[in-house]
Amino acid sequence: MQKLTRIITLSVALTVVSGCSYVGVYKRDIPQGNLVTQEMVSQLQPGMTQEQVTYVMGRPLLEAPFNSREWDYVYRIDKAYEGVEQRRVTLTFDNAGRLMNIERDGDFSRDLPISTDRGMGPAVEGADPLDALPIQRTPTPETAPEPQPIITDE
Repeated sequence: MQKLTRIITLSVALTVVSGCSYVGVYKRDIPQGNLVTQEMVSQLQPGMTQEQVTYVMGRPLLEAPFNSREWDYVYRIDKAYEGVEQRRVTLTFDNAGRLMNIERDGDFSRDLPISTDRGMGPAVEGADPLDALPIQRTPTPETAPEPQPIITDE
């Protein structure tokens, strides 16, 4: 009987300890590729040179190895708790290096959630880490504390 009690206690303890991950694991959005926005794509016009396209869109993520006339700009964001969103723009150039065709794939109507958080660890939603710092004020002659005399026991 005592052996059975120990086995049940150990089983319950292991179940409770292994269940700690049930509370939840921190996830963060993972962006990959070229950031492609509606504003960028709307600036593209047929007849633009490859240099002009590079100025607007940046270097392509994919350039066909056997056909340098086709450039692909792919942006993929794996949202931590929502799923994956992907945008793709394929640009085709003629033999003279002028933009001929623009193909879009994905939803360009919404703004992308771009996080500028470069800190370590999870970010708390709605909290600004700089608000947590104390305000440092330079003391003025009126607010500076008076020096205290040093008392020694001699």
